[in-house]
Amino acid sequence: MVRDPAADPAVDLRGVTKDYGGVGVFDLDLRVERGEVVGFLGPNGAGKSTTIRVVLDLVRPEAGTVRVLGLDPRAAGPQVRARLGFLPSDLAVWGRATARQALDHLARLRGGVDPAWTGELCRRLDVDLDRPLRTLSTGNRQKVGLVQALAHRPDLVVLDEPTMGLDPLVQQEVQRLLRETADEGRTVLLSSHTLSEVERVADRVAVLRRGRLVAVERVAALKQVAVRRVRAELDREPDAGAFRRLQGVRDVVVDGRRLEAVVEGHVDALVKELARSTVVSLDVEEADLEEVFLAMYAGDGRAAAGCGGGDGAAAPGHRAGAAR
Repeated sequence: MVRDPAADPAVDLRGVTKDYGGVGVFDLDLRVERGEVVGFLGPNGAGKSTTIRVVLDLVRPEAGTVRVLGLDPRAAGPQVRARLGFLPSDLAVWGRATARQALDHLARLRGGVDPAWTGELCRRLDVDLDRPLRTLSTGNRQKVGLVQALAHRPDLVVLDEPTMGLDPLVQQEVQRLLRETADEGRTVLLSSHTLSEVERVADRVAVLRRGRLVAVERVAALKQVAVRRVRAELDREPDAGAFRRLQGVRDVVVDGRRLEAVVEGHVDALVKELARSTVVSLDVEEADLEEVFLAMYAGDGRAAAGCGGGDGAAAPGHRAGAAR
């Protein structure tokens, strides 16, 4: 029976190792299904960019197997690359060319793209087409990079820190574009070190720690253990002891009518306690990825109780909690 590559995952990594002298990725299993957005999370040095380079066949692993869109990217490189869209974290641009010239040149290299769709992308991302690329800010260059990655409607879009330097309104538009891509049955692998960047758009989150995949979770499951810093000003001095007794609340500091605390997981109990007073102002700082890791994993990298199972469990072939 002939295998149909179209039935395979968009990305299928099994036992992949690329060792740069103690850093890189090790025994990595990752399966990204077609038509989903997977956020690839980890601090700097976790191995995100190395994994992306393996998927793109820019580096070759020492062990393991790599299949992209059902094909071996080493043996079928041109076929795979024709169906990929990629935005690196450090986009290189031509100094003298304008964005229009660069996009036209890349379209010709691809054998032509739909100019109406390219124009729509430029409009939605508010791309300045006629200034030399070297004069553009980081954010404006990033928008050009996003257009080139999406213009040919690739089956797999791989983005490394795609919203770096973008203002919030453009970030929201990028998120809408990525959801539309997935809704059309195409796939997005989104690398980031910021939980907030992926939680609005991703179906699942793969977490890398020191080159190893430690969890593959539904976004909702990851948010259960997220750590948030809450700052509030009340109409009277709060009872610090009442807040310290709340489950999941720690590091409570009271300074006059101001309160600051760290909350692990849901903020519901803290909000209800705050509501006993009149809340003058309230600020909830987005979860910091390093603190998410501290909440999820013990120092030896093993998943804490309740992580890695249920709806957030790894798909077959994953090794959630594989850090060792």
